[in-house]
Amino acid sequence: MSSVPLDPQWFPDEDFRFRLGTVPGDAEDFFARSNQATQVLAERTHWLRSAPEDYVALLPGGVPIVEEFLEAVAAWPALQDAPPELWTHQTEPLERLLLLGTLLEPDFVLLVPSPDLLFHVVGGCVCFPSSWRLTDKLGQSVADVHQPVPQLNAVLGSQIDRLLSRLKPGRCIVRANWSVCRQPELNQHLDRHLPPLCSPVSLDDAWLRREDQCLLALPRTQGVIFGIRVSHTSWRELRQSPVAARSVARTLRTMPDDMLEYKRLKHVAEELARLLDDAEPPE
Repeated sequence: MSSVPLDPQWFPDEDFRFRLGTVPGDAEDFFARSNQATQVLAERTHWLRSAPEDYVALLPGGVPIVEEFLEAVAAWPALQDAPPELWTHQTEPLERLLLLGTLLEPDFVLLVPSPDLLFHVVGGCVCFPSSWRLTDKLGQSVADVHQPVPQLNAVLGSQIDRLLSRLKPGRCIVRANWSVCRQPELNQHLDRHLPPLCSPVSLDDAWLRREDQCLLALPRTQGVIFGIRVSHTSWRELRQSPVAARSVARTLRTMPDDMLEYKRLKHVAEELARLLDDAEPPE
């Protein structure tokens, strides 16, 4: 699959640190069809039809946000060819969620506030997870979801909670983060057991896996739609984007050991960084 251009704004020249890095965005643009839509939607449909229990889920408390999300997106061009059953209440909410997942390229997670004002996962459609399971996250708070990530809650947990609670209805913000993987597989579900990178590493062995993320607040339920669009850039192609290459190399070299362990990169991080040294743009 071809790469999405690497936007320099998502690749600061600084040591590793947790950062929200959000900017204003447009949800309709985020979920719009890309030039890869046919391929991506075919793969989403494959996973959703072959193992729906692994990729789409909904708690009873998530039904109102499903209905509100569908109302919000009904006029989007990406859904103009949607089947009639997507819009009728006679279709079960979980089935409507599955149908929506076959029509939108990004994954999406449904978050709703609880009486303690903390946001919890009540459902979603995640066909392309980065080594996690949607079903494991159901009912968890955002802090619980982030618990496996070393030090994330200690550094950013309260900021994330405030961000979600203060997001104005109808407003959308976007951000991006990245990881490194061995295959450009969109679906890296934990149960697929895809192998990690191992030494020695060449330019053709590694891929930058970027997640562009969107947070859209809904007014009636006060819920938030968390969208995730995945793309891959080969390490060889990354070298042709000097700003991004320099940023990634610096981050790998300054990432704490526990984070490298979490990302399964501890034994290859320096090799990966060296491959990006002295990156130059193509002639």
